[in-house]
Amino acid sequence: MKALAANITRGLPTGARLDVADNSGAKVVQVVAVPRVGNRKRRYPAAAIGDLFICSVKKGTPEMRRQVVMAVVVRTRRPYRRPDGTMVQFEDNACVLVADNGDTKGTDIKGPVAREAAERWPRIAATASMIV
Repeated sequence: MKALAANITRGLPTGARLDVADNSGAKVVQVVAVPRVGNRKRRYPAAAIGDLFICSVKKGTPEMRRQVVMAVVVRTRRPYRRPDGTMVQFEDNACVLVADNGDTKGTDIKGPVAREAAERWPRIAATASMIV
């Protein structure tokens, strides 16, 4: 897992709710923790595009609800700047549920996926229908 290509602002702090963009059975998840984020004292851990985070399933099928799973952020409403100077912003905050080794739990991803997340996670890039 390589570092982010751009200096992306972390716009999803602990407690943020995201839509799930795959067909794993979960619909809405809440950020519980963001491992491997070096933070300052008393600062909330936050996730950005392409980050792996631990979340709790809030809405979805009865089997998926109340489970603690791993996910990767694929879209954020927080605008960020790419190295070529363009600003990128999506309409919603969305993630894809993954296993510990990075394999996606669903077989289809709805909506666009940020290029930064696709470059960092090859299994998400293979499953995504549209990369922006």
